[in-house]
Amino acid sequence: MALAGKQNMEDYDLVVIGAGPAGEKGAAQAAYFGKRVAIVEKGNVGGAVVNTGTLPSKTLRETALYLSGLKQRGLYGVDYCLNKEVTVDDLFYRKKCVVDSHLDLVRDNIARHKIGLFRGVAFIEDPCTVRVSRGDGDSFSLRGKHILISTGSRPHRPAHVPFDGEHVYDSDSILNLKRIPSSLLVIGAGVIGSEYTTVFAALGVPVTLVDIRERLLPFLDREIVEILLSQIRALGVRVMLGRRVEGIQVQQNEGCVSVSLDGGEEVRAQAALFCGGRNGNTEELGLEKVGVKLGQRGMIEVNECFQTSVPNIYAAGDVIGFPALASTSMEQGRVAACHAFSFEYKQCVSPLVPYGVYTIPEISMVGESEDSLSQKGQEYLVGRASYGSNPRGQIMGDTAGLVKLLFSPEDQKLLGVHIIGERACELIHIGQACMYFGGSLDFFIQNVFNFPTLSDVYKYAAYDGLGNLQRFRERQKI
Repeated sequence: MALAGKQNMEDYDLVVIGAGPAGEKGAAQAAYFGKRVAIVEKGNVGGAVVNTGTLPSKTLRETALYLSGLKQRGLYGVDYCLNKEVTVDDLFYRKKCVVDSHLDLVRDNIARHKIGLFRGVAFIEDPCTVRVSRGDGDSFSLRGKHILISTGSRPHRPAHVPFDGEHVYDSDSILNLKRIPSSLLVIGAGVIGSEYTTVFAALGVPVTLVDIRERLLPFLDREIVEILLSQIRALGVRVMLGRRVEGIQVQQNEGCVSVSLDGGEEVRAQAALFCGGRNGNTEELGLEKVGVKLGQRGMIEVNECFQTSVPNIYAAGDVIGFPALASTSMEQGRVAACHAFSFEYKQCVSPLVPYGVYTIPEISMVGESEDSLSQKGQEYLVGRASYGSNPRGQIMGDTAGLVKLLFSPEDQKLLGVHIIGERACELIHIGQACMYFGGSLDFFIQNVFNFPTLSDVYKYAAYDGLGNLQRFRERQKI
């Protein structure tokens, strides 16, 4: 695709900085309604989602499942296992195909909406002017009535961690592995750390997972996390929670990483993956000069319409922090564009945001959890159904999966859905749709699901919930 040049330097309605999910979708939204839009991108389009984050890591997960034969083990009365040593080329081949394909989609979307694409580093000179510097020393300015910042984030790299790209990695550099490590130490049991832990464990790599917190993934339902922990340990992972990392050293002579923990314990592995959160990509933008307020780790502060402290400058995506999901980033970009130009098309991001954790097994949730309902003092009941009692779950060999429904005993209204198991991140949308329209357990009871399907688990979770409701009402009479 030909890049926009100096001859196109007239004013724009919207100048977008960063062509990740938030920037691309925000730009396309404005262009769709007839606004003149330019995007400034210093690297590859697609952002972390395409280049270093969502798609690469999720593709590696599927590749690890395929290469390891984990899904097939025990299904057909044979012990399926690797018939050769997995190489980096094996692991990353499919990732490159998926990334390249999606990059083409992003470029086509930008071209189809006739959005000007400018390569270079952006600097905001004033609330309506963006200077773009190219690597050859050339620079030029773009003017826009509105500016949307969607520069994303990058892994946090503390000074005391000896990142070297050979023994110590972050979640970006791990995609440049030269070989599959013989052992791996993952520091930080957040979403990224937990996902990579299960990917490498599925490949047969001995993995140790360390986190200072006493609880794995505390935003998830406790019962779901306990199932995940049991599955992670079944993959051979050593889980060390509530442990503080005191020091990290690369032992060059021994070709390993040595990590000292509180209490004097030392853990060694051929490689270490440090997952310590992320920083906003805001240093080069000159935001302090124009009055845009920043929060912790360079994240931009915004209101509910994604306006910054400078009203015509918006920000969306990972650069504003939580929840930092590709799905929400896209919606944030669209909402920002609609608000900037007073489009009535999309006024806010849905409050019902599904969360997907692509561990092995995968997890997804939407709505309230037992903890959040208890904290609010809201009464609730639970309905559960396992994949093990579902024919499709048995066919697939996933008998540890679970669908868990939280609902109000007063009117059976669905309050939250929590799923662990194969295709959890797809199945969650059934519960999400029910909740969005104010549905109750009756939706699952009355609905007809294909058979055999995992979706049918919802019906039996609802029946379990009705049984618990009957017992609850009987107790209330006593």
